[in-house]
Amino acid sequence: MLLPILALGAFFAVSESNDTYSETARLLNPSDGCVFMTVMGEQSSEEFNMYKSDENLMLSVRDGLSWLAEAQLPNGGYGAGSHSAQHVRDPHAVKADPATTAMVAQAFLRSGTTIKSGKYAKNLKDAIDFLLETVESAPKKSAFITDVRGTQIQTKLGENIDAVLTAQLLSNLLDRNLKGIDKKRVERCLDICVGKIEAGTDATGRQSGAGWAGVLQSGLATSALEAAQVVGADVDEEVVERSKNYQKDNYDEKTGNVKTDDGAGIMLYAVSGSVRSSAKEARKAEAAINKAKKEGKLDKNAPVSAENLRKAGYSESEAMGYATSYNVYQSAKKTAQREDVLNGFGNNGGEEFLSFLQTGESLLVNRDKEWKDWYDDMSGRILKIQNQDGSWNGHHCITSPVFCTATSLLLLTVENDIDFLSKVGE
Repeated sequence: MLLPILALGAFFAVSESNDTYSETARLLNPSDGCVFMTVMGEQSSEEFNMYKSDENLMLSVRDGLSWLAEAQLPNGGYGAGSHSAQHVRDPHAVKADPATTAMVAQAFLRSGTTIKSGKYAKNLKDAIDFLLETVESAPKKSAFITDVRGTQIQTKLGENIDAVLTAQLLSNLLDRNLKGIDKKRVERCLDICVGKIEAGTDATGRQSGAGWAGVLQSGLATSALEAAQVVGADVDEEVVERSKNYQKDNYDEKTGNVKTDDGAGIMLYAVSGSVRSSAKEARKAEAAINKAKKEGKLDKNAPVSAENLRKAGYSESEAMGYATSYNVYQSAKKTAQREDVLNGFGNNGGEEFLSFLQTGESLLVNRDKEWKDWYDDMSGRILKIQNQDGSWNGHHCITSPVFCTATSLLLLTVENDIDFLSKVGE
C-alpha cells in the first residue's frame, strides 16, 4: 500500500539532501528509456514486480518532480513542442502550451505540493499563474483558450485539448481549496474552459477538431466536465450525456467489438474512454442493487440487470440505461487490461500512457476493488522504464519528455486523489 500524501512529502523532505538513494534509484532505470517499452511489448516485462516497492516508488516520483522543476520555462509554463519538430526533446527549446502546463501542475498537486508548502510550491504557483493569465487573455469568440497552435498535444489528441486539461486542473484546485488561491478567479477561468468544451462538443458527443487519437480528447473532455460539476461549475448536463454516450457507443459489451475510427485504429484508446464514460453510472447501478438487497427487494445473489434495477425502483428507461453502462464498464475494463491490448503494438507514445491513466482513474471513480491490482501492475512497469535523468519520454507522436513525465507521475501517485475521484462518481 502506498504511503499517504503527508508521508510521501515527509520522505521527500528528509531525503532531498541524501545521496544514499542513488544506488537504489539506478535499479529503476532501463537500458534505453522509452516510456512505453515494457508496457507495449518492446522490452520484456518479466520480473518487473521487483521494481514495485514503496521505496522505489518514492525515489522515482522524487526524481521525476525534480526533473519537471528544472524543465519550467521563464513564463511559468511548460511545453511539449510542435508536431513538426517532434525530435526536439529539450524542454527549454519549446514554447509553453496550456495542455502540457496543466498536466505538470496536476502532477505537482497530486504529489502533495501546494502553493504555500513543498519544495516545488513556486513551480506550481508560477504554472497556475501562467494558466490563469492564458485563459483570461483568450478572446471570447475564439474556440480555444490559446493562440499557440500545432503542438504535439493538439495534433495528436485534438485542437481543444488545452481547455480540456486546464479545466481538469482548475477543478482539482477548487476541490483542494488551497490557501493563496484566488477562488473567484479560478472559478471564472473554469467557466471559460467549460464553455469552450461545451461549444466544441458536436451533436454526437464527440469533441470537434479531433487529432490523430481524438477519442482520447473526447474521453478527457467527459472527465473534465464531470470534475467541474463536482466543484459546482455550471455544466450543461445534456452535453455531458452526449459525451458519455459517444464514448460508450465505441464499445459493444455483448460482442467486445470496439470502434476505433477516432482512435487511429488503436483499440486501447477507444476502450479506455468507454471504461471512463460508464464508470459513474456503473457505480450507481451497483449501489442501487446492493441497497435493494439490504431492503429485501432482491435476493442476495441477484446480479445487476435491467430487470433487477426496475425492482430496485428505477423506471424502465433508467434501468435499461444503467444496466447498459454497468455492462459496458465491466466488459471494457477487462478488455483495457488484457495483455494483447497492452502489449500488442510496436510503437509507443504519450497517447498510450494517457489511456492507461484513464483506465486507472475510472476504477477509482467506480470505487472498483480491482484498482489496486491494476496499480501494482502498471506502476511496476512504469518504474522500470524511467530515464536516468528522472524523466520519461515517448517514441512516437507525443514524444515530449515533459508531457510523458507529468503523465507518468500522475499514474504513480493516483492513490493520492482517491477522495476527489470518488466524488466524481457520486
